Amino acid sequence: MGKIALVFSGQGAQYTGMGRELYNSSPAAKAVFDMADSIRPETSKQCFEAPIEELSVTVNTQPCVFTADLAAARAVAEKGVRPDCVAGFSLGEIAALAFSSMLSDEDAFRLVCKRGELMDKAAKENPGAMLAVMKLPADKIEEICSKYEDTYPVNYNSPAQTVVATKEENVDALIAEFSDIKGRAKRLAVSGAFHSPFMASAAEGLYEYMKDKDFGEPEIPVYSNYTAKPYEGDYKALVRAQVEKPVRWQQIVEDMASNGVDTIIEVGVGKTLTGLVKRINPDIKVIKVENTSDLESLNI
Repeated sequence: MGKIALVFSGQGAQYTGMGRELYNSSPAAKAVFDMADSIRPETSKQCFEAPIEELSVTVNTQPCVFTADLAAARAVAEKGVRPDCVAGFSLGEIAALAFSSMLSDEDAFRLVCKRGELMDKAAKENPGAMLAVMKLPADKIEEICSKYEDTYPVNYNSPAQTVVATKEENVDALIAEFSDIKGRAKRLAVSGAFHSPFMASAAEGLYEYMKDKDFGEPEIPVYSNYTAKPYEGDYKALVRAQVEKPVRWQQIVEDMASNGVDTIIEVGVGKTLTGLVKRINPDIKVIKVENTSDLESLNI
């Protein structure tokens, strides 16, 4: 058997009730929710009961998704699964840092709360929009983006999907231009233009916040959104970079596969990463774990 990777979902997949089943069935998952509640009271109640409108506010989304993601990963580990490497999409990367013991759960949770606050503030100060562009190669999308001011490819998700960040006034023209060359662009329901220069102030604020925080060495390799390679060098600079630089998800999955990963378990909220992995490399076995049924049927 080849290697196993755990991947942690990101912002956008949140829903009312996320993590509740694992909270009730897994002591390891419950411990993560209890930790979150001890720092940010009623985080678990927000995950389990808050309406989607509340959960979709960035300052709520990030701590809640982080908690559900890490809880699912700990439930998987509780069953005896030992991954060979981990990665997380956007905020999911912070959960991956905690799982690999580069940060304590408490420090990682505080970091993601600060990250959500700073990104929410930057989005209000520098409003922008994001578009998911399908059916076009990344180089063609890059070419079109270069024609527009403040427009950037920011999520290289799969061979068939790249996400673009831009100014509000560019949205209609971009959608039309992508359509003209047989692509399809869809506006995403997000509150800011993430992973772009629109987030520069958030990245700087997060780096300042991390100055007196200690990062340990990873117990297992953690892939960086920014480099698409396992963390090395200045860990804090990599955490900063992933706020304002593109997420290179396709490259991460390709590098995992080239290093022997043949099974990927998506832990936490939703199944977005499961779909992307299938499009990137259909030979990789992909398993989703976000509830008790998923956990009980897990057989590695």
